[in-house]
Amino acid sequence: MARPNLGAKAALVVAVTALVVSTAIGLLVHHLTASDQLATARTDLDGQLLNDAYDYAAGRQSPARINPADLPDPLARAVRANVRVTYLQGGRHPVLWAATRVSDRDVLALSQSYGPETRALASLDRTLVAVGGTATVVVSLAGLLLGVRVGRRATAAAQTAERIADGELDARVDPRGRDEIARLAASVNTMADALGARLEAERRVTADIAHELRTPVAGMSTAAGLLPPGPATELIRRSVQNLRGLVEDVLEVARMDAQVVALETEERQVSAMARRAVAGLDRVEVRVPADTVVTTDPRRVERILANLASNALRHGAPPVVVEVAGAVVRVRDHGRGFPPDVLAVLHTSGPQRFRTTVPGTGTGLGLTIAVGQARLLGAELTFRNHPDGGAEVVLTLPDGD
Repeated sequence: MARPNLGAKAALVVAVTALVVSTAIGLLVHHLTASDQLATARTDLDGQLLNDAYDYAAGRQSPARINPADLPDPLARAVRANVRVTYLQGGRHPVLWAATRVSDRDVLALSQSYGPETRALASLDRTLVAVGGTATVVVSLAGLLLGVRVGRRATAAAQTAERIADGELDARVDPRGRDEIARLAASVNTMADALGARLEAERRVTADIAHELRTPVAGMSTAAGLLPPGPATELIRRSVQNLRGLVEDVLEVARMDAQVVALETEERQVSAMARRAVAGLDRVEVRVPADTVVTTDPRRVERILANLASNALRHGAPPVVVEVAGAVVRVRDHGRGFPPDVLAVLHTSGPQRFRTTVPGTGTGLGLTIAVGQARLLGAELTFRNHPDGGAEVVLTLPDGD
């Protein structure tokens, strides 16, 4: 179930506030009008009763009646206490009464219909409801427009932040206005600038270090070749070779980060590229249930498959199977598989350079380079654990169905 966004919440708050305010004002106006209307009617009828009492005392005719049979009981009880009383008798046809004692046994009473006042009050209520409803709708629409605008600006800032997090460091937000949303947009832009500057500095440092290391590593490789044969010499040669491979990996990452790489595409059989990629690796088996020809950069495809197979041998368990199914290549080991936390990171942010699944077993650049090369080729890498055990990485080349 989708949660309401900021704009919808703001519009709902404005609508509820407008409804509450209009209802409160309507009730207040109704109460004040009804009280004033009743007080005026009571005063007028009481004054008329006084005039009729004078007329009765002088023997003149008047609309007032002596001891009327329909005199309400509450009014009769109040009059017996020698009080001049006005009383509103409710019901379908409301009547306003005024009464006073004119002797020990006689009560002079005057009544009139309260229907006109009731109808006037009902008409006022209808007017208040119409005006309040219209005002609520207008204010709600205004709140909706404002909420949608605020929500769109906040959503644009959030989407831009997500694009920056995905590596699109040139994404920016248009900071319109001077409110908090504009401040948020400016902060996102500042964050992107600072992040881009820091990453660029890190890329330059990484590339510079790798370039500076190439010369001494080449010298070490030459010197190792001049050493006499023996176990110590072989150990030095392997170490120098590993160091040379690490320097080349760092340079490859730096080139991909700087986006200075170029593709050299040609038509190649997928099975041929898979066999060439793992030719120097032991305990790696290539299976070809289905083959196809794709147009791609074969050097980069072979680099991806070689890194995946090497990573499977280092972190998994043999045998490692490279299965070619058309333009889809699966690399699977028979180890314990990806740990759940590592698999979650691979599915969200991708492999992290210089961090491996098992500390002390590598640099973490193999998967980073594989993902970077796949992105350049327009291919897709999927990381998962095989149902029968072991980690599996699926490479889908762009020419695949």
